[in-house]
Amino acid sequence: MDAFVIALAQGNPTVGDLEGNLALIRRLRAAAAAEGAHLVVLSELCVIGYPPEDLVLKPALTQHAERVVTRLAAETADGGPALLIGSPWRDPAGRLFNAAVLVGEGRVLARRAKHALPNYGVFDEKRVFEPGPVPGPMVLPLAGGETLRLGVMVCEDMWGEDVAEALGESGAEILVVINGSPFETEKPEQRLQLAVARATETGLPLIYVNQWGGQDELVFDGASFALDADRTLVTQAPMLEEAVIATRWRRDTDGMRLVAIGRGPIAPALPPLEAIYRVMVTGLRDYVEKNRFPGVVLGLSGGVDSALSAAVAVDALGAERVRAVMMPSRYTSRESLEDATTCARLLGVRLDEIGIEPAVEAFQHMLAPVFENRTPDTTEENIQSRIRGVILMGISNKLGPMVLTTGNKSEMSVGYATLYGDMAGGYSVLKDVYKTTVFALSRLRNERRPHDCLGPDGLVIPERIITKPPTAELRADQKDEDSLPPYPVLDRVLHGLVEEDLSPRELVARGEDPEVVRKVSNLLDLAEYKRRQAPPGVKITRKAFGRDRRYPITNAFRRIGLREIGS
Repeated sequence: MDAFVIALAQGNPTVGDLEGNLALIRRLRAAAAAEGAHLVVLSELCVIGYPPEDLVLKPALTQHAERVVTRLAAETADGGPALLIGSPWRDPAGRLFNAAVLVGEGRVLARRAKHALPNYGVFDEKRVFEPGPVPGPMVLPLAGGETLRLGVMVCEDMWGEDVAEALGESGAEILVVINGSPFETEKPEQRLQLAVARATETGLPLIYVNQWGGQDELVFDGASFALDADRTLVTQAPMLEEAVIATRWRRDTDGMRLVAIGRGPIAPALPPLEAIYRVMVTGLRDYVEKNRFPGVVLGLSGGVDSALSAAVAVDALGAERVRAVMMPSRYTSRESLEDATTCARLLGVRLDEIGIEPAVEAFQHMLAPVFENRTPDTTEENIQSRIRGVILMGISNKLGPMVLTTGNKSEMSVGYATLYGDMAGGYSVLKDVYKTTVFALSRLRNERRPHDCLGPDGLVIPERIITKPPTAELRADQKDEDSLPPYPVLDRVLHGLVEEDLSPRELVARGEDPEVVRKVSNLLDLAEYKRRQAPPGVKITRKAFGRDRRYPITNAFRRIGLREIGS
């Protein structure tokens, strides 16, 4: 053949929706066939969706997946392109593998099991899968009796040298990596660097196909790409959208080496802040759509967190599917009422106002015999927050929209949030976003609406919301900085403790104030029990709370860490 055409098919499967995923694979194959593809490469476990977690242990699921693979294999008898897909596979001994399956000519041509099973961060594949042996190449038949030897790796297999080296030594002509790699702020560049390393070590071209879309707390960013053997970027798919890109290859003049014929589209990398914003939009949109909620409801307080959350919700779902509620108390300022009203008007969402004072007075009366005239403190503040949570959950139960919580990572880190109050809800787009980043994202959204967003152009968050001192307004003249260090300082210390895993002593050596480090470190550990009860939310950083960072609630080690920095 003069050229081999391999299509990168970047899709958004749904965990457990095997018939929907089958329809997606068929549609992507048809688009690739229109480009003259001989082979279509899809993502890891695309037949069942990734990550399946313990769902994949159900025999009914894996049996259904095998039937889907058989159907797809039969359909390739139509003379169209072969498929390289990801699917679970049980061998005759009953062992379960995360497999890449090559189907073509009406049959299953080859299977290869994932060799390197990740067991860190959000990944715990060793819990559900067996590791496969180091794989050899798959052989793809082509017209005229020719074949193409594919060095297929499954995601983590590319992160080390062994699998690529073995494939190169056993005669692979091109490395093909199928992936379910979730977004983190620095991961796209890391993936590309690893792919370049594997191409350099083996002297082979490399195709990398990643899924896109949201699955619970994870968002997969796509950004699939191909490299020539000389490490030239052949094509790069866009982030966070469907793409089918045909790449053309031929053997060089001596018939020994596979090389790319020209370059395809190369999508520019998204600036970091825009990438974060679009990941938040994608995560919320897919969580709502895949779980079939009619929309969302959230409290709009006049503060920056709820304003940004509302903007993300409108961009994800459209204004008609977002409902906002202002719930003023005696401590709510006139500015907050005005700012919430203005924000709702700019976003085009319905805003209901439900005052909480009657409920506050009722609780005070009900609890007075038990409280025995004790001085008001955070107990009364938290009751206000919990009343608001009850109102939002009542609206959710009666009318159907999911409650969107609005707390950010800075607050969740130090427990500046109320259990069963502002933490009550179904999902959070700011769960892994520090407060300083909230401000930056708010300014970014006012300057530019990303192309895939459904909200209005221009200003959507009033300037005063961004510039005024943050406050929970649960007591008179309250400001966040009454209880917390300034957010730039707090976030810097938290980043060191959470993302970098530094000890308090190391942070002090870096130049941080010992008293601030002591306070923040102690609050971080004490708030673990709250975070265990927080709703799911979009993962943005390398260490999101929940699946990435799992600390014991009962934890005496913190006392040792704090003693290290002295009294």
